[in-house]
Amino acid sequence: MAKLGIIPARYASTRFPGKPLIDINGKSMIQRVYEQACSAASLDRVVIATDDERIIAEIKRFGGEYALTRPDHQSGTDRCAEVATSIKGFDVIINIQGDEPYIDPVQIDLLCSCFESPEVKLATLVKKIYTEEELFNQNIPKVVLNANLEAIYFSRQTIPFQRNTAPQDWIKSFQFYKHIGIYGYTTETLLKITRLKPSPLELAESLEQLRWLENGYKIQTRVTDLETIAIDTPEDLEKIIRIKGN
Repeated sequence: MAKLGIIPARYASTRFPGKPLIDINGKSMIQRVYEQACSAASLDRVVIATDDERIIAEIKRFGGEYALTRPDHQSGTDRCAEVATSIKGFDVIINIQGDEPYIDPVQIDLLCSCFESPEVKLATLVKKIYTEEELFNQNIPKVVLNANLEAIYFSRQTIPFQRNTAPQDWIKSFQFYKHIGIYGYTTETLLKITRLKPSPLELAESLEQLRWLENGYKIQTRVTDLETIAIDTPEDLEKIIRIKGN
């Protein structure tokens, strides 16, 4: 199956405007994401999807490939769908977050492996939670899985609730998972889910993947041991520069 990696990138950001162009140890963030994605053995092609001429100028500077998209998309998924309608010949689309400059290509390959099964239409990654800080952080979406490693539900709350256990003991009594925000879709499924209207669960939690579950789609997962570091604020930038250093 031919796989296309798409990196949605927009200039506007409430907490960090222009972050695709920020310098991270000598390279722009969008260049770092693009280079990491291109290193994934499972992807046949990688394209940056953007509506901003400043980002396009940077992509041209480092020799990347881009697709110009409309400015009114509500999500990266919608932006990927527009690209999928214009770039033909790909069976699977991988939506790679544009704010994770050091995403490991191994994670992309792991996600792509989900589509070795013809039954899989949607996929994402999850990671085990080991600390109370992550467990009770409402900015980190949690996910509950079934026996087939399919997602049952996503929430910003800590799920599942441990009825007969004190909160300080939850981390020891159950294996919790957090969601890693990289998605894969068959092209056909991607075009279908972007035609769905926002659902009550999605609006309640502000998590678009709940729209897909609420409409009967299955989301296959793979468990990764690798951590991802996203940049949402200037403080995140300072942290990642300290950690990586090059």
